[in-house]
Amino acid sequence: MLNFLIQNQLVLLFTVIGLGYLLGSIKIGGFSFGVAAVLFVGIAFGAFDNRLDLPEYIYTIGLVLFVYAIGLQAGPGFFASFQKRGLRINAAVVLILTFGAMLSMGLWKILGVPVPSMVGLFCGALTNTPALAATVETIKNMAKDLPPATVQLYMNSPVVTYGLAYPFGVLGVILWFFLFSRFMKIDLLKDAKTSESDIIFSRTFRVTNPGVIGKTVNEALSFYERPGFVLSRIKKGDEISIVAPDCILSANDLIVAVGNATAQERARVLFGALSKKQLDLVEDPGQYSYRRIFVSSHEVVGKRIRELFLQKKFNATITRLRRGDVDFVPSDDTILELGDRIRVVTLRQNLEQVTQFFGDSIRSVSEADFLSLSLGIVLGVFVGTIPFPLPNGMTFKLGFAGGPLIVALILGRIERTGPITWSLPYSANLLLRQIGLLFFLAAIGTKAGHGFAVTFQTGGWGFIVAGAIITTAVTLLTLFVGYKFFKLPMSAVMGIMSGLQTQPACLAYANQQAQNELPNIWYATVYPAAMVAKIFLVQLIISMFMLL
Repeated sequence: MLNFLIQNQLVLLFTVIGLGYLLGSIKIGGFSFGVAAVLFVGIAFGAFDNRLDLPEYIYTIGLVLFVYAIGLQAGPGFFASFQKRGLRINAAVVLILTFGAMLSMGLWKILGVPVPSMVGLFCGALTNTPALAATVETIKNMAKDLPPATVQLYMNSPVVTYGLAYPFGVLGVILWFFLFSRFMKIDLLKDAKTSESDIIFSRTFRVTNPGVIGKTVNEALSFYERPGFVLSRIKKGDEISIVAPDCILSANDLIVAVGNATAQERARVLFGALSKKQLDLVEDPGQYSYRRIFVSSHEVVGKRIRELFLQKKFNATITRLRRGDVDFVPSDDTILELGDRIRVVTLRQNLEQVTQFFGDSIRSVSEADFLSLSLGIVLGVFVGTIPFPLPNGMTFKLGFAGGPLIVALILGRIERTGPITWSLPYSANLLLRQIGLLFFLAAIGTKAGHGFAVTFQTGGWGFIVAGAIITTAVTLLTLFVGYKFFKLPMSAVMGIMSGLQTQPACLAYANQQAQNELPNIWYATVYPAAMVAKIFLVQLIISMFMLL
């Protein structure tokens, strides 16, 4: 069997992936390693026999697919997060990660180990595989003039220390969630009540505010920079119609707003009073109805809702949007993505036309546009090969990790260039990301396994303790800053820490304890910035090390 695996690398690849996935699915006390277990299985195979070594191009292909898919998905959120409160939180997250990197370099001085090992420890303590991938790729690019054996050692050492620090990087965060809540005597059930403000619902208001009577809807909404609600229908006398921007508000009009509790309060202040009579499409449908529709047409993907002229074309409006696992109220500036599920209110006779307009094809949503995918990856790889000058005549390249990531972030934000749609359907993106990650973990694990036993025997426990120090320091600092400085509920703070850690296992624990949507909301808010910050921090550290 050993000789068979050595001679058949394709079988070896999927054996490592299969066993790793099986191991990662095992839960102990509600915790599992997930796909990260593929790395540990790869290390075990490589440590067992150094001939069990997957070729370099496997991890390169996996790396490019992984970071490109992450960049496309994170692009819109990454740029959108730099706004007001989100900007402050994300700035704090980047500063905390920078503190973690500085702490890692301080421990490097104390332990006296190679910098690649310490950077791998930083990646493992913060459980970030893309940062590990960027570390390996940067070392490969900058150490090409060194002897091959030294280059291989530098590339393997961060993978080994990553594996040593990773377990506490997950378990330690969950442990500190529990201890911090107990120490601060936090009642998470009170946090659950705050989730009511994030539930999207509709309310009917009677127009009684003299300040908006006689004004158009656009003029009335101009009182708020970001209302947070969408206007669905309006009843004037006995006539009900879709709310148009130029619709003039009259006294005692009934108007329907869709949004969360905070947004509904804004609507009440704006229009005057909550109506006892509710315009309910379920109980009293009348001539209007609604439908949940999948966005699959490339004619609408990448466009802002205002550019679709739905009210003019179909007498329709979009009141809710579900992207991935998150529901939110869209604005006119919201850009539609493949796989979005929208709730459209329109005349009954227009439902089929509206459905055809948006596509509503689950099959199309599951397919990827391989032309745009290939072109985007080529652009990313090209950017990664551009040399940037450094002191002492050295150069720095973004490589296969940084180049595709930057290009994907930009393309993910642009969404569309002429007829080319850059974004991928959510399901296709997730699948591509998973395949890339599995290929990378399996290949890099088998290569790192050669030196795992030696590293563990010569200083493994010291690395584990150092990794635990990094995890603990970053976690406690985040919890105190979020809970004490930003005055956020503990549910939200756990979401921020899970996003900073880019760790779904921590998020799963936070959701289980909080029983509300705050962890998910704040996880999504900081995840893109945390991911990008960690990738660039490790590249910066490695680049500075190569200059010493």
